[in-house]
Amino acid sequence: MIGLISATAAGARARARLVAAWPGRVKAYDGPVGDAVRLAFGECSQVVCFLATGATVRLVAPLLSDKASDPGVVCVDEGGRFAVALLGGHGGGANALALAVADVLGAQAVVTTATDSVGTAGLDMLGLPVEGDVAGVGRAILDGSEVVLDAEASWPLPPLAPNVRHAAPSPAPTLPQGAREPGGVGVPRIRVTDQVVPLADREVVLRPPSLVVGVGASKNAPVEEVLGLVRGALADAGLSSASVAEIATVEAKAEEPGIVAAAEAFGVPLVTYAAEELAGVDVPNPSGAPLAAVGTPSVAEAAALARGGELIVPKRKSAPEGRAAMATCAVVRRAPRGRLAVVGLGPGARDLLTPRAKDELRRASVLVGLDQYVDQIRDLLRPGTRILESGLGAEEERARTAVAEAAKGQAVALIGSGDAGVYAMASPALAEASDDIDVVGVPGVTAALAAGAILGAPLGHDHVSISLSDLHTPWEVIERRVRAAAEADIVVTFYNPRSRGRDWQLPKALGILAEHREPGTPVGVVRNASRPDESSRVATLGTLDPAIVDMMTVVTVGNTATRNIAGRMVTPRGYRWQHGETGRETPEESA
Repeated sequence: MIGLISATAAGARARARLVAAWPGRVKAYDGPVGDAVRLAFGECSQVVCFLATGATVRLVAPLLSDKASDPGVVCVDEGGRFAVALLGGHGGGANALALAVADVLGAQAVVTTATDSVGTAGLDMLGLPVEGDVAGVGRAILDGSEVVLDAEASWPLPPLAPNVRHAAPSPAPTLPQGAREPGGVGVPRIRVTDQVVPLADREVVLRPPSLVVGVGASKNAPVEEVLGLVRGALADAGLSSASVAEIATVEAKAEEPGIVAAAEAFGVPLVTYAAEELAGVDVPNPSGAPLAAVGTPSVAEAAALARGGELIVPKRKSAPEGRAAMATCAVVRRAPRGRLAVVGLGPGARDLLTPRAKDELRRASVLVGLDQYVDQIRDLLRPGTRILESGLGAEEERARTAVAEAAKGQAVALIGSGDAGVYAMASPALAEASDDIDVVGVPGVTAALAAGAILGAPLGHDHVSISLSDLHTPWEVIERRVRAAAEADIVVTFYNPRSRGRDWQLPKALGILAEHREPGTPVGVVRNASRPDESSRVATLGTLDPAIVDMMTVVTVGNTATRNIAGRMVTPRGYRWQHGETGRETPEESA
């Protein structure tokens, strides 16, 4: 919950805008400001104060306890011009909150944490739990000092600063007696491991989500028994609980209180498998008891191994005093999975690039894309991002490259214009990808939608998009689809309508539509939608000159109900109330 505190009428008005924008996420605190701040500080994970920064500092200073537990605090000035991340920029999420507040209020976000100021990902913003001397290693990174990344396996991390080098895979040579590593007290080090390791000064450890704990339990097994078993198994194996990625069990135990409580205690998902699936998993310690009870000879080991991995802790039983064990667990280490984000950049305008797309671009350590699209977003990338760009016609190569980089354990962003799933890179990339990587799709505003907004409301009823390029689809197939759309009286948006070497397809397609629609049917033509040189016009099926169309153009042909109203294309939705009929219904909202 986000606490909102204001002291003046101006602050209250700005506060009301956040309440309206974020229903269910915020709580407004009234009454004396000091009391409100103290109450919000204790109840909320984040606080927004519509006060002067000096006043806010004096109010929160006596409440500070620990940066790991204090809420993030954002301060907004009375004029609503600035949203300042005042406290807990990273750990408390104040940096992200300041950006979000600024977006709602039309203000300028002010973020002063050192790593954000220079565009580098902070150690506590890499997506993995971090322990150790975060401040010391972070300062070394910012100072440009040599920092070693010592990872047992390749995990999909954001780009790191150029002065962070990967440790050699072979063991380090023994130093002569009395010698020190470069740097006097040791080179600052970032370790990525799920093992509990001693840390020296200027060392941190990142905890990858590598461990799966399989758990079996008798009915109503005590919560303490299950939790004690799991924690003990991890501790005895020298494994960090921060690396537990999920608790796994059989479907029949999905609501077993002790198992549910274990997942909640570790803050991870509870994943369940059908008994038939677990029965097919090869395990070292099968048993007749679970076979009789739930239909599989193994629960703990089989559930942990269900998606592969290395069995680190074989099945072990709880050991309650004076009675039989009621819980079992096993621990598996899974191999890292690379991450491929397929990102739609929208039609070109920066303000039509979604916040999620921006986040994925900054998360990626490897960017793959068409050179002209890379140029559009190059300034959004973090320093150190490896860019693999190529020209037109290399779509297959880009798809394979992106998948191959993700398979190496990298965090990869594959970009495309519009929505990456519409005539773009998602399809060829996913055709290449196997189930050994995680794939995230980031939707974008399509050219058809951007053009439709410019033209008016041409897509107000059923519509279809058809590409007229026959480079990948035979013209016979394209023509059959155009005829089907014409006969069905569906609004049609043509992608790739005409190029210098392909100039006859658009006139042919328009001719097919003209067999079923009047010459006066509105046709919208938009070139470079949302870009600085955007142009548009509304013609008709009988007057459109195909020569004005090129590959940067989207052509939208209305159906028999589409009209030109005040220069705008409008395709009626067909609501009964628009025709004056009785029995008015609630209009459907399109998705």
